Amino acid sequence: MGSLLIAVIYLAFVSLGLPDSLLGSAWPTMREAFGVPSSYAGYVSMAIAFMTIVSALLSPALIKRVHTKWIVVFSIGLTVIGLLGFSVSSQYWMLFLFAVPYGLGAGSVDASLNHYVANHYSASVMNFLHCFYGLGAVISPNIMALALQHARWNEGYRWTAYLQMAILAVCLLSLPLWKAGTAAGGSGEKTAGDGIREALKVPGVPATLAAFFSYCAGEATCFLWTSSYFAGTKEGMSRELIAAFGSLIFGGLMIGRLIAGFIAGKLRDRKLIRIGIGVELLGILLIALPFPGYAAAAAGFLITGIGMGPVYPAIQHMAPENFGRRVSAAVIGLQMASAYIGSTFMPMVFGHLQQAAGIGIMPFWLLLFAGLNVSLLEIAYKRIAAHGN
Repeated sequence: MGSLLIAVIYLAFVSLGLPDSLLGSAWPTMREAFGVPSSYAGYVSMAIAFMTIVSALLSPALIKRVHTKWIVVFSIGLTVIGLLGFSVSSQYWMLFLFAVPYGLGAGSVDASLNHYVANHYSASVMNFLHCFYGLGAVISPNIMALALQHARWNEGYRWTAYLQMAILAVCLLSLPLWKAGTAAGGSGEKTAGDGIREALKVPGVPATLAAFFSYCAGEATCFLWTSSYFAGTKEGMSRELIAAFGSLIFGGLMIGRLIAGFIAGKLRDRKLIRIGIGVELLGILLIALPFPGYAAAAAGFLITGIGMGPVYPAIQHMAPENFGRRVSAAVIGLQMASAYIGSTFMPMVFGHLQQAAGIGIMPFWLLLFAGLNVSLLEIAYKRIAAHGN
């Protein structure tokens, strides 16, 4: 029964990844339909991410009061509403209306499942969990590419919503498994712990939050602007291929987390992060080099994703060890909020920057935030060590 519960948790993370990559893959076509500038994707992304921040900040209180299974079910239901709403949007302003359930559905389920796994399972399980997020994020751009080839962008959102509904049905049918999981020792029930104010006072937490912001600034920029990068810098590509290439970063994340899942038992989280960022820098270099055609840039985005892969789950898995179980729920909730602040504002900032300077600046932007990420994490490690955590 415990293995079935883990399978359901993995499936829930597939559902978490499905909505995240649709906007970036569809935007080159959507912006033409709405008649808006390319930078306007950043406003929609910001609205979605803002609601996710709200949801993530509420997650410590929810985790104390509500069983994880109900957070999962309710959150997936909200994303279904958001996806269906996007599919019927005929004007740009309508996207902001449906960004509310779209974003609220992500934050709490992300934080609650990460807290659950970080406290009850190994680093390998955590990496495999986020690997399934990558699987969901790879699937949806290809659904969108299929929709663009045979129908319209609206159908890409609708078909993804149908898949999300199927996952919701499985989660509903699996509700009794959570009781079995509790009996086996993986509670997922209401947990006590310190709140957000107490967590912010723990040495190393602020630097870790800033590192999470930097990581997600780069990651979310890739999520939203990869397809636009190919559309703006490479010639002779069909719109279907451009949309499909929006999945490169997600495919890399999935591969990186799959590899990390197998080697995490031999390497500690910090070493995984350092190796991952090194691989990420190699991928960014491939994107930046002026090779003819799109093959090198495509490989670069894939490798960048592979390098990014273990960073996010490793930081979250370290939370109970670095800061203590009592504050781990609050720390993970804060990490999610910091992550989504980066996801909220930085793709929008990049959107205006690339409109002025050209989308070709993207690899230099990614390099900046990769450097900030690793530097801030090293500062956090030193502060944790200095206080004996």
